[in-house]
Amino acid sequence: MLAQICVARIGAAHGVRGEVKLWTFTEDPFAVTRYGPLSTKDGARQFEVTQAREAKDHLVATLKGVTTRNEAERLNGIELYVAREKLPATEADEYYHADLIGLAAVTATNEPLGEVIAIHNFGAGDIIEIAPPTGATIMLPFSNAVVPTVDLAAGRVVIELPEEVDGDDRADESEALSPRRPRESGDP
Repeated sequence: MLAQICVARIGAAHGVRGEVKLWTFTEDPFAVTRYGPLSTKDGARQFEVTQAREAKDHLVATLKGVTTRNEAERLNGIELYVAREKLPATEADEYYHADLIGLAAVTATNEPLGEVIAIHNFGAGDIIEIAPPTGATIMLPFSNAVVPTVDLAAGRVVIELPEEVDGDDRADESEALSPRRPRESGDP
């Protein structure tokens, strides 16, 4: 299967003539108008951006065949993808997030941590998600301090684990079981 890259997400309807708000994830927001038809992740539907204009933090776009507000409203939240090979080539020290999926994650001492399964952004910066061989996934900031090396040719990323990971289950068990632990409200 060809690698797909999410390049945009359709937002709410804009106006009454079928325009939509369009959030793009490309360096040049207008690049989505040059890739040809964009598709849903499963490839079942395709959309072509015929016109776009800049708004405050998004584009206002016209999609081919969408002419009414009702049609536009039904598209809210759909992510739009393009085949990886349609995107521009990257520089030597650049990569697309999709290129990282499936890479081995190792420590600086080459100890295996798992496999990169996703790069997320919930609004406060990129997060790298790693699936260890067993147990819950690890989510870490995708920063130069935590991920100092991305080596696509070797198929790995090097991870510098922070001292403390939020949600870390390695808390001092004796402290957790201490009889002097403050009681929560409602505790007997």
